[in-house]
Amino acid sequence: MLTHPDALTERDRLQLKAVLANCPELTALTEHVRSFAHMVTGLEGDRLPEWIESARAATDLPSLNRFAQHLERDLDAVIAGLTQPWNSGVVEGHVNRIKMLKRQMFGRAGFELLRKRVLLA
Repeated sequence: MLTHPDALTERDRLQLKAVLANCPELTALTEHVRSFAHMVTGLEGDRLPEWIESARAATDLPSLNRFAQHLERDLDAVIAGLTQPWNSGVVEGHVNRIKMLKRQMFGRAGFELLRKRVLLA
């Protein structure tokens, strides 16, 4: 369900089709998930309010309804995140690396050793 349909093997595609044939709720959820994924990968944030309305209308999917409700809390920021090509991935990667180094060295040394390790890495 979370994999792009073109990336599924024939066996997985048939298995997913069989599962979806037996559960209409999963079929509806799959359509919503794929629509949202298309919006994210295509930077089509302007379609978000329409998607939220359709997700909120799916009363038989309470988890999807709650997800849509949480997106509405900061709608402008979410739309900007789904529309703008910029991201903070590089910065987050560096912060994650520094935190990992700090966890590895926790209790072993002071700030000086951590500083040397970060500068040499």
